[in-house]
Amino acid sequence: MIERILPSRVAAAESFGDDPDAELFPPERLFIAWATESRRREFATARACARVALARLGQPAVAVLPGLRGAPQWPEGVVGSITHCAGYRAAAVGLTRDVVSLGVDAEPNEALPDHGMLELIALDDERARLGDLAAEVPGICWDRLLFSAKESVYKTWFPLARCWLGFESANVVIDPHAGTFTARLLVPGPLVNGSPLTQVSGRWLAGQGLLVTATVVPASM
Repeated sequence: MIERILPSRVAAAESFGDDPDAELFPPERLFIAWATESRRREFATARACARVALARLGQPAVAVLPGLRGAPQWPEGVVGSITHCAGYRAAAVGLTRDVVSLGVDAEPNEALPDHGMLELIALDDERARLGDLAAEVPGICWDRLLFSAKESVYKTWFPLARCWLGFESANVVIDPHAGTFTARLLVPGPLVNGSPLTQVSGRWLAGQGLLVTATVVPASM
């Protein structure tokens, strides 16, 4: 599913449930040792996806440990992203010669919890656009898709800037027909290909009860 919104230079793997045979490397087992059994299964399946994706790039199997703010630590020369939600785990990776950074996210196609979360994650004009999107293309929880898009943007931003990007720091415009979105950054961005990063482009897909998003910054524009 997720490979449909990723460029060919990015390798991905996904699972629509936990893999009971997924194995962890010793450092990963140590990291997750005190977690619940369900969290360990989720973690192991996501790492199994990561190793499949790495293999598709011709990379060896390695431990993929969370680093600063939980961002996965990839082998030198590789960038990537991991996502998981109920019933879905996925990983995507690319070589740094092809991709500067990338982010993927998956969410259930369900409305955000109704306790102020939309006001937390969406700018005023983004909230205004959600109504138009719902009227134009029903059946998609556009508030959740907006959240997912911003998660993918953050996962792309963080390895480059090494600092937090708040929900209010990106203005996302979703194209309901092309399956794309753009995020205009409202804070100074890191240098990418010699110029400040001011916008991140992405793609989205709805299916099997899920919403998936992906953003990729190529190594050459």
